[in-house]
Amino acid sequence: RGGMGAISNAIAGAVQEHGGEIRTNAGAQQILVENRKAVGVVLENGDEIRARIVVSNLDAKRTFTRIMDKNDLPDGIYEKASNFKIRGSSGKVNIALSGMPKFSGVPENRYIARGGQGFTGSLETLERAYDCWKHGRWSDDPFIESVIPSAWDPTVAPVGKHWMSNFVQYCPSELAAGPWTPEKRDQFGASVVDKIERYSPGFKDLIMHMEVRTPHEIEQEIGLTEGNIFQGELTIDQLLFNRPFPGYAQYRMPVKNLYMCGSSTHPGGGVSAACGANAAREILIDLKRPNTVPEDDFYDE
Repeated sequence: RGGMGAISNAIAGAVQEHGGEIRTNAGAQQILVENRKAVGVVLENGDEIRARIVVSNLDAKRTFTRIMDKNDLPDGIYEKASNFKIRGSSGKVNIALSGMPKFSGVPENRYIARGGQGFTGSLETLERAYDCWKHGRWSDDPFIESVIPSAWDPTVAPVGKHWMSNFVQYCPSELAAGPWTPEKRDQFGASVVDKIERYSPGFKDLIMHMEVRTPHEIEQEIGLTEGNIFQGELTIDQLLFNRPFPGYAQYRMPVKNLYMCGSSTHPGGGVSAACGANAAREILIDLKRPNTVPEDDFYDE
């Protein structure tokens, strides 16, 4: 209950329970390196925090090219980070609804409403949407993956109302026709609504409010480079032992006592927490402490 924010709150609570301090609105300006060892960070407000180890949850490009001095890195690392592919390709449209939408050919059933919906015409539709992204524009006939969280968790919307979350592909971080503007953002959102309306006649009449996020907004508001929600493209040359780049796939970075734990590391993408759990295990090994990270025994059942 409580949506994804409940997970964040649970993690924050666990940190504080164990004596950790959480600072918000405190962006990292630079990772401090002395004698080729990470020794802390400088925040944007000038505060300096010294630490035995530094763990970055930023993507590889942002970590090594924005908050580190190139001279603190071994030869070639800055270039590898600069070439790390991280082009944003998806948007998000959150819609507040006055009621539960009905979909053509789908019986009204609260259990069905709790499932996900995928809106696309065919594989060719997917391919054409991808072509639009390659040429720097969004698709007027996008592929949409939707869920209605309020169908199973009434706490995320007022009584009788609903919230629909839409993951949209494809949408570029940079437009060929010029920069993103609020008008273009709204046009992108309208294309999403038009697509849903085709499968749910009367859907537009239910809309109370919309929040549209292109890769541009995602980067500006959340700090994900180019709005890439996976912190790096999930292509074969950037997976497994190549993530973020060859030689540094075990969460230990080129500077001693510096680690990475975000989706720029293996296995990347999604909200599995696997990257962070794996990084924590490696850090505990280096600190010569017992492994207290829970193991996933799902497949042993």
